[in-house]
Amino acid sequence: MLQQRTLKSITKAVGVGLHSGQRVELTLRPAQPDTGIVFRRVDLPVPVDIPISALAVTDTRLASTISTGGAKVHTVEHLMSACAGLGIDNLYVDITAEEVPILDGSAASFVFLLQSAGVELQKAAKRYIRVIKPVEVREGEGATAKWARLEPYHGYKLSFEIDFDHPAVDSTGQRVEFDMSTGSYMKDIARARTFGFTKDVEMMRANGLALGGGLDNAIVMDDYRVLNSDGLRYDDEFVKHKILDAMGDLYLIGKPLLAAYSAFRSGHALNNKLLRELLSRQDAYEVATFEDEKLAPTGFATPARAW
Repeated sequence: MLQQRTLKSITKAVGVGLHSGQRVELTLRPAQPDTGIVFRRVDLPVPVDIPISALAVTDTRLASTISTGGAKVHTVEHLMSACAGLGIDNLYVDITAEEVPILDGSAASFVFLLQSAGVELQKAAKRYIRVIKPVEVREGEGATAKWARLEPYHGYKLSFEIDFDHPAVDSTGQRVEFDMSTGSYMKDIARARTFGFTKDVEMMRANGLALGGGLDNAIVMDDYRVLNSDGLRYDDEFVKHKILDAMGDLYLIGKPLLAAYSAFRSGHALNNKLLRELLSRQDAYEVATFEDEKLAPTGFATPARAW
């Protein structure tokens, strides 16, 4: 049987929010089978639990935000991506502010945190959402067109294409495909950082955003080049970060997907729209478990290895 996974012990991190610039403490704690991933705002007078779900996403401007009632948590996608990459099913995320810390701008620090706590197999079957009919969402036309799609696939595969007219991005790969069965999330995807342009950062800061952003937690570009002295971590780091984001956005559905995801110029909003479209079509998916591990996709029975 493919089993659910949680952490063996508690682990903590301290950082700043990318947009708020606020100091925030994050505590990751084990959770019982079938709990799912639950964010807990422990800084509020009465702590509030926010279980992840596609319908809990209430804002997708610049990041994915989940909320319940008046309590919110911004920028959850990098931590969620790390949980997807390591196959973590059940987790409590205690947080002392309304934004997940950006740390180094990728999912690598979250992977390190999760692995330092250890991954524990639980006595419950891991449940997947298996896509059985194609689902697609589109926006815009011509030069503004963007789309995202889920199709049946025995495993989990993501392909993404970006379209940035910028010298630094043009010189790198603008399309990448990653298959969880054959690739290594930690080596191939997790280290890709968020990116932005100096002109956008200046505008966002004028509007009270990106207050915690800088060269130590993002790739920053002017009109011509990458400003980070250490350059890029991957030749195609820009598009790999979009895969990282997509994995986090899609994991907000609450269970791992068995599907092929493909997208062109998608983002947090379109990714969430795709999940809602899938959930609205009950004939397009089913919940699956693997009592016989041999029937699972290649590599799915093996807990994610360390670096």
